Amino acid sequence: MLELYQHEACEDSGLVRQKLSELGLSYVVHNPRKPGSLGGDVLNEQTYEQMLAVGGEDRFPLFVDHRLGEVCFDEHEIVAYLDEHYR
Repeated sequence: MLELYQHEACEDSGLVRQKLSELGLSYVVHNPRKPGSLGGDVLNEQTYEQMLAVGGEDRFPLFVDHRLGEVCFDEHEIVAYLDEHYR
């Protein structure tokens, strides 16, 4: 399973969503807090806590590939990872 913790207004998250769509990959998207600066209002406490447990940081985008056991933050790293493993 692929998961993306993000928010819709985040341009970096948008790059990852675009790559996932280009590759035709199915994924689960989570929007744990409102867009804005670090520490924006939490919209979903449970999802927010899961994001912190998985990634250890309050930072977007957070990409998780459960099949391969990978966790990535940087949008360029995520795009390169997807190209390497899913192209």
